[in-house]
Amino acid sequence: MAMSETTSIQPSRNMRLKGVGIALIGAALMSLDPVFIRFSGVEELETSFLFGLFTAISMAVVIQLKDKRGLLRVLRESGWPLLAAGILMLGSASGLVFAIKNTSVANTFLIFSTTPAIAAVFSWILLREKVSRQTLFAIAGVFAGIAVVVSGSTGTSSWFGDMLAVFAVSCLALMMTLLRKFPGVSRMGAVGVGGFLLAVTMFFFTEPSAFSLNTWLIMGAMGLLTAPFGRVLSMVATRYATATEVSMTLMLETVLAPIWAFIFFTEVLGANSLAGGAIILVTIVAYTLHLTREEG
Repeated sequence: MAMSETTSIQPSRNMRLKGVGIALIGAALMSLDPVFIRFSGVEELETSFLFGLFTAISMAVVIQLKDKRGLLRVLRESGWPLLAAGILMLGSASGLVFAIKNTSVANTFLIFSTTPAIAAVFSWILLREKVSRQTLFAIAGVFAGIAVVVSGSTGTSSWFGDMLAVFAVSCLALMMTLLRKFPGVSRMGAVGVGGFLLAVTMFFFTEPSAFSLNTWLIMGAMGLLTAPFGRVLSMVATRYATATEVSMTLMLETVLAPIWAFIFFTEVLGANSLAGGAIILVTIVAYTLHLTREEG
């Protein structure tokens, strides 16, 4: 049974607030991705394979245990939008891994910060969603912070890694917009299908038997826990808030990921990165508080 299109796109205020809160948790979990990827000890193809494998396993198990319909029925009832979301997840996840391996963590997540602008375009074209004035102000504040950061780091960025990040963020924004249009699609199913496609694709370019135990454990922690559930929460958030609002909130990753990079890899942030990150964080907090006041 294929999913029908939603008839009402704009969420109520209380639903928007709930969506923003869910997205914040998802962003915090996903910001840990570069830590696991850098510690994996293997190259991009191997990291992508393990990421996809463990993600597919974790989502399949959770769906089978938590959803009364069972895994196969969930996949069947979600229809073609699930497959489309899975393909976009494949592009986003693989692009993220390759970007982190080829450019700085800060640059990767700064480029991911452009998600709201791309999502706004997709939402306007595909869903005809209107963007509120408050959301526009929030996006403007976030991009002001990004401009401050980029002004101090453009000379050291890797062009190849940056382009991979652009590809990944485009897939992510389109996936979020697709799930906004089809809210009945299983979010866990979409992440699981994406992980499965990623594992199958990368399997032909890797030798799993050569991986060390340390690599299996590190990528298992990422693929079974933080990465898939962070992405599920980011998708669940689109049920309650617009794709643009969710994308803007997920930019908390841009602040947290470089902090983890400094703590674990001594990847030092310059004054511009610190100042820009502060602007982004303040904007996200202010926007969330605005939704809270609207609800109160």
